[in-house]
Amino acid sequence: MKMSKLLTVAAMGLLGMAAAHADDAKRTVGEYTDDKVLHTKVWAALTEDKTAEASEINLEVYKGVVQLNGFVDNAKEKAQAEAVAKGVSGVKGVENNLMIKQAAQTTGGAIDDSTVTAKVKTALTESKETKAHDIKVETRGGVVRLSGFVGNESQKSAATKVAQSVEGVKAVKNSISVKN
Repeated sequence: MKMSKLLTVAAMGLLGMAAAHADDAKRTVGEYTDDKVLHTKVWAALTEDKTAEASEINLEVYKGVVQLNGFVDNAKEKAQAEAVAKGVSGVKGVENNLMIKQAAQTTGGAIDDSTVTAKVKTALTESKETKAHDIKVETRGGVVRLSGFVGNESQKSAATKVAQSVEGVKAVKNSISVKN
């Protein structure tokens, strides 16, 4: 008897933890879980496919829609990553925000980009108009890529303005999607 109560309490705790991760757009616990499983399946498919360097591709999944973010070496890798993601069972759509690297990056350039990324993340966190935890930031050659899913257009445009205001940012590519 005590064991069944313990299992019930544990199950309720796990559901509570999952529900806590359901976001402000009212994604159900089931949708949240489905998105996490889909994320894992797409990541595994990209890792298995050797065309693109999966470690340079960042994934976001929201209600079955997969965002591909990051940098790849060429158009073939970009197209293949999209094809692989679309081929995964359960994917409802793919937003291919991958950018093609313009040139090899030096160590100094990578450090500069890391610094810019950190500054942009800090600025987004400090802004009352943005939900920083919903926004991913990547930088290459001073070009900042924003991605993720936010609640409305004003949060999306505010993120661009905040990123543009950071010293060292040469340009901002906003690939943020608005949750529906």
